[in-house]
Amino acid sequence: MFQFRDILNCLTMAPLVIEKSIIVNSPVSHLWKVLTKPEYTKEYMFGSEVYSDWEEGSKIEWKGFQDLKETVFVKGIIIKINPEKYLSYTTFDPQGGLPDIPENYLQVSYDLKPKGDQVLLTISQGDFSQVAEGEERFKDSEQGWEATLPEIKRIAETIDEC
Repeated sequence: MFQFRDILNCLTMAPLVIEKSIIVNSPVSHLWKVLTKPEYTKEYMFGSEVYSDWEEGSKIEWKGFQDLKETVFVKGIIIKINPEKYLSYTTFDPQGGLPDIPENYLQVSYDLKPKGDQVLLTISQGDFSQVAEGEERFKDSEQGWEATLPEIKRIAETIDEC
């Protein structure tokens, strides 16, 4: 049974947000394509390709194959987009066993800041303190970003043409 102290803990829990940055030695246009084109996302998102029409309020989905069947591994809605500068969207893992309700969605953002021949990419994801199984999801996502960010950098720095 849910008790008052559990409610109080939820209300007073500090925000649990992942924020990571990486310097990418490529034009911002290369990095943007790596973040938004399916042929690149499948290289760092565990084989999943991103699909969206890239308009605010539109769906965003990462699809791949599992047991020879096309599967949506991550889905959400585009919140804000400013091409080659900023992208934010909600995110939810429909395979994760949690109810598909707004309270279980997180927000992800990519902030791209060109600095000469480089781009500072800052990602944030959260607030995990506000969703079911937040601490476990935080740990899993943090490990995911640790693996993903260097791959995003590698791909953006090595693609020939965009």
